[in-house]
Amino acid sequence: MKLFSICEQAPGYSPILIIAYQNEKPIGQLLGIIRKSVRCFPPAFIRRCEVYGPGEYTETGRQEEIFSYLLRALTQTAIRQCFLVEFRNIENPMFAYRLFRENQYFPMNWLRIHNSLHSKHPTERLSSSRRRQIRQAINSGATYEVARSSEDIEAFLQLLKKYYASKIRKHFPGVEFFHRLLKENTETEISRIFIVKYKDHIIGGSVCVFSKNNAYLWFSAGLRKSYPRQYPGVLAVWAALAYAYEHGYDHMEFMDVGLSFRPYGYRDFILRFGGIQYATRRWFRFRWKWLNKLFTRLYI
Repeated sequence: MKLFSICEQAPGYSPILIIAYQNEKPIGQLLGIIRKSVRCFPPAFIRRCEVYGPGEYTETGRQEEIFSYLLRALTQTAIRQCFLVEFRNIENPMFAYRLFRENQYFPMNWLRIHNSLHSKHPTERLSSSRRRQIRQAINSGATYEVARSSEDIEAFLQLLKKYYASKIRKHFPGVEFFHRLLKENTETEISRIFIVKYKDHIIGGSVCVFSKNNAYLWFSAGLRKSYPRQYPGVLAVWAALAYAYEHGYDHMEFMDVGLSFRPYGYRDFILRFGGIQYATRRWFRFRWKWLNKLFTRLYI
């Protein structure tokens, strides 16, 4: 698994890979990634384990049965090292509900936004104001492209790092992680960095990762106050959407669009690209039992 190898070699990350066997044959695996995080409660650096999706299986008909063993093993391993374990990107909100509750997880309603790319050109889904902004940005001299040179990649990652440094609740992996991610692009496309330029200056960009036939917009940023007529934030998202469409991906999903009960400006910004918003769940478990019980009463 390439992601395990990338995280294993990137500073600040510790991957956990749980594999289920039957007669010495692997039938399922679940990957958790441990990292440091800053949270207001408790007010400190904490270690958290994030799991993306329900895992991978060779026998899909027994997915929940195999998942029960993987979930128990990963939880027991991670909770000894982390304050919090979190499961994200589970397509079916009812998947393994009983199993999560048996392992003392509690759910929170979360929002996801994705754009369909397989039935029509993405420009047809844009709002009229979004189409106008893209047209004006290009007419003003702004351009977007896939970052190729190490100089462009480094310059954009420094811009991205400064942009997220002011957002204490938004995790930024660090430039070493992205360099490692791009080095693994040799055989299978794992990620792309898109940059927005104006007069040879990088004024924005985005980071997109790929899994199976879907694209995921992970990070995006633009110097909109310094370059308002170039709409760098808009072009950064549009560059990733256009690339995903041209390369035959079915969907583009926008990550971390927020909680359903909390206003979030980035979510409103993304929706104007024509995406569909829908509700899903994230599952959490704290190390402290009393805190786990408190949140369980609040959200169940």
